[in-house]
Amino acid sequence: MGVVSEPLVLGIETSCDETGVALVRGRELLVDAVASSMDEHARFGGIIPEVASRAHLEAMVPTISKALGEADVDLSEVDAIAVTAGPGLVGPLTIGASAAKALAVALNKPLYGVNHVIGHAAVDELVHGEFPERALALVVSGGHSSLLLVDDIATDVTELGQTLDDAAGEAFDKVGRLLGLPYPGGPHIDRLAREGNPDAIRFPRALTLPKDQAEHAYDFSFSGLKTAVARWVEAKQDAGEEIPLNDVAASFAAAVADVLTAKTIRACQLHGVDTLVIGGGFSANSQLRDMAAERCAEAGIELRIPPIRYCTDNGAMIAALGSALVRAGVGPSSLDIPVDSSMPLTITHV
Repeated sequence: MGVVSEPLVLGIETSCDETGVALVRGRELLVDAVASSMDEHARFGGIIPEVASRAHLEAMVPTISKALGEADVDLSEVDAIAVTAGPGLVGPLTIGASAAKALAVALNKPLYGVNHVIGHAAVDELVHGEFPERALALVVSGGHSSLLLVDDIATDVTELGQTLDDAAGEAFDKVGRLLGLPYPGGPHIDRLAREGNPDAIRFPRALTLPKDQAEHAYDFSFSGLKTAVARWVEAKQDAGEEIPLNDVAASFAAAVADVLTAKTIRACQLHGVDTLVIGGGFSANSQLRDMAAERCAEAGIELRIPPIRYCTDNGAMIAALGSALVRAGVGPSSLDIPVDSSMPLTITHV
């Protein structure tokens, strides 16, 4: 397949609870349409895969039509179709992949099944332009806390580290439930944390001791932190004391941001990287953004974080990665590609 300079790529994202459809030409975003089923899951306190799958099925055609209409683009003008192949929930992934395959067959256009997590990094090119020859990407969300070395966003991404248990966003949701906050917990903890003292409670920082550096230098673990918060709150309740929600939220959020940024800055320094990209839903967290900005400035590292609307799951990230693959001359996926709920971060596409 020859290199296409400015391909028009239709991207479809259905890894969890958002139906995202976007059109990207080269590195220019034309439109990004999203239909979320978050409200349907809130009463359950978490994502129900069957509910999400049904929502994707109902939203798919209207969301595609909305994106095409807003961009004033006809389907026949699309050069390629990109869709999330994994990681994610099998049911939702299958809905998106089925729609993308049907479009590819009907339009006789190439299909690219791409990696959702790497897409969270790729979307930054739509905002801040082409990546340098080497960059580091920290992707943090409800299901992922991954540290990626990016030598080429289309063909050469190396996973340096990942979460060993709870991801950052997942830990926030669980602590939010512990504190009696609505689902999802992240935005509510972030709001409380802005009014609290991050130094009020010294919660643990897992995998940061010298003994952890050999095997888990770039890995993350937040399950123990979540447990430490639960025990602290239980002790206060047993003593009949009021829980200082603002201080608990601020101290917990500070512990998460501290670990994420400290390990990431160290990785940049050890790998000679001077550009850091942070993406994923949890990158909307204000303490993470503030701490990353401060520590990157101190270390002389350029920090690139997309606007919040590109941090949650969206079609733009999938179209951006698909566009990078087409521009790099990478061959398309076959029409029988499977979806993979645990798709490894060593591959950008299948």
